Amino acid sequence: MDVTDFSELPRIVTPLLAWYRGTARVLPWRSDPKPYHVWLSEIMLQQTRVEAVKGYYHRFLQKLPTIAALAEADEEVLLKLWEGLGYYNRVRNLQKAAQVVVKEYGGELPADYEALLKLPGIGRYTAGAISSIAFGLPCPAVDGNVLRVIARVTASEENTSKEPVKRNFESALAASMPQNDASAFNQALMELGATVCLPNGAPRCEACPLSHVCKAHQLGNELAFPLKDQKPARRIEQRTVFVVLSENRVGIQKRPPKGLLRGLWEFPSAEGTLDRDAAICYLKTIGLTAHNLVPLGDAKHIFTHLEWKMTGFAVECTPCSDCSLTWVTLQQLREEYSLPGALKAYTATLGSLLSEK
Repeated sequence: MDVTDFSELPRIVTPLLAWYRGTARVLPWRSDPKPYHVWLSEIMLQQTRVEAVKGYYHRFLQKLPTIAALAEADEEVLLKLWEGLGYYNRVRNLQKAAQVVVKEYGGELPADYEALLKLPGIGRYTAGAISSIAFGLPCPAVDGNVLRVIARVTASEENTSKEPVKRNFESALAASMPQNDASAFNQALMELGATVCLPNGAPRCEACPLSHVCKAHQLGNELAFPLKDQKPARRIEQRTVFVVLSENRVGIQKRPPKGLLRGLWEFPSAEGTLDRDAAICYLKTIGLTAHNLVPLGDAKHIFTHLEWKMTGFAVECTPCSDCSLTWVTLQQLREEYSLPGALKAYTATLGSLLSEK
């Protein structure tokens, strides 16, 4: 396997920093890079667009303004604040780490890469981002965006999905990093990958400050890099979702404490795509007598390795005494109970199905 030639990497520093200082987006966690704020933003931004994160970021800090407040928060509050962001283990690990920080570091994140790396939910990239952005330490922060930029600049023939390759990229960036400007350097690489050196389509090479040193651009073959493992095919599950209504309330249930979307609330659902008669029979098995079923159409949601293909019904019903659903108003659902984003196509119907009382 060819070894990547990083010898030209120091040449990217000056043009990259000049470009960043002239074009960087104004983001709340950049404007106020307190360690907690940087940490929170980096966890939220994993596999989520910047514009989608801004509202969550402000709401989270308004409710939990300190690491101590995060450590003490009720799980239902945490899940509601995270509702729609997905990957709920991230917010659970965020709280676990906060509890360690309160116990061992007096409620303040340690200004030490290795110490950060030991906290729950903080990997090498996040530790590097916090170390450099919040504390100015010369630590690389290598995520998918940065790997893509460097793989193209160097025309690397190595598989960037492999951990040893990622470590080599980290080492090369650490050797090229301006020691007194690590924050701007790391953020510039992130910014370039997010806005110019794009994945899944043509990069904006005409706007790139590194096009003159980019080997992939010189080859005219930018999309050949980076080399990565192919993602496995997603497993598909068919589900029938029931938005169950009774006396201006909707029936919800809590998911199991283990597995996918654990601990979140959901509408009752059944495996498979049920027709009207099969749906009525299923509802009887969970203690519901349906008076009216209205089709709500189809929806799908893609998880990392799984895809739900769903069909939905709105159900007017009378609950039996042994029905295990929790009945809540629309206002309670919006303010107190966290439903996964996978069900957003059906939660969106509630405004027309229920009054605001």
